[in-house]
Amino acid sequence: MDDTGAYEGMLAETITVPGDGGDRIHAYFARPLGAGPFPAMLLFHHIPGWDEWYRELARRYAHHGYVAIAPDLYCRDSHGTAEDVAAKVRAEGGAPDERVIGDADGAIAFLRALPYVNGRVGVMGTCSGGRHSVLVASRSREGVDAAVDCWGGNVVTPPERLTERQPVAPIDYTADLQAPLLGLFGENDRSPTPEQVAEHEAALRRAGKEYEFHMYPNAGHGFFYYQYPQAYAAEAAVDGWEKLWDFLGRHLAA
Repeated sequence: MDDTGAYEGMLAETITVPGDGGDRIHAYFARPLGAGPFPAMLLFHHIPGWDEWYRELARRYAHHGYVAIAPDLYCRDSHGTAEDVAAKVRAEGGAPDERVIGDADGAIAFLRALPYVNGRVGVMGTCSGGRHSVLVASRSREGVDAAVDCWGGNVVTPPERLTERQPVAPIDYTADLQAPLLGLFGENDRSPTPEQVAEHEAALRRAGKEYEFHMYPNAGHGFFYYQYPQAYAAEAAVDGWEKLWDFLGRHLAA
C-alpha cells in the first residue's frame, strides 16, 4: 500500500553492461533510492524495439521497489529511432537466440553484483521479449528466480519456421526451465494463438514445472500497450498487472 508520508525517489539512466562475448551494450537502468536490499528485474523489449514504453516500464518497476534493467538487444545492429532499428533487425531475422542469452547473462550478473540487490532476479518480456523470457529462463547460465511471459509469440514454433538465428523453439527447452513462470495472454491473439498457449501449458504440466497462465477474453496481442488504442484492453491490463505484482512479490521478495 502507498504511504503518502514516505520518502520516494529513484535513479534512472542509460548505462552500458557486459553482453554476449564481452561486448558492452546499452541498457536502460532504473532503481529505487535507498540501501535496499531490492529484488531485480531483467526486461526484454518487444520487436518494435528498445523504445519509450520499455524505459517507462523500467521506471514503473523502480517505483514498485525493484531494480530494473532493459538491455538494448539490437545495440550491435544499428542506432537511430527504435522503429528504424527494429525494422532492420526484423529484416535480418531477429536477434540471434545465443546472443540474447549471452546478453541476459551479462545483465543478470551485473544485477546480482549490486550491493543493494537481494540476489533474486526475475525476467519479463512482451511479444518477442516474452519468447526471450521463456528462452532465458530455460537456458541462462546465470539463472533466474522468476519469469514472466506476456503474449510471447513463437514460443511454440513449427519446424518449418525455425531459422539459423532462432534454431530451437523455446517450448522444446521446457524440461530445462529453471524458475516459476507467469504467462499473460489474450484470446484474440494470433501469435500466440490460444491453441499454442494450451500446447505450452501441456508441456509445462508434463515436465512438472511451476507455472500460472491467464487467458483474457476480449483481449489480443499487446493488451498492456496504452499507446496503441487498437491493442490496449483496460480490464485485462489492470488485472494482468495485479497478477504480475503478486507473482513477483511471492517469488522475488527477500
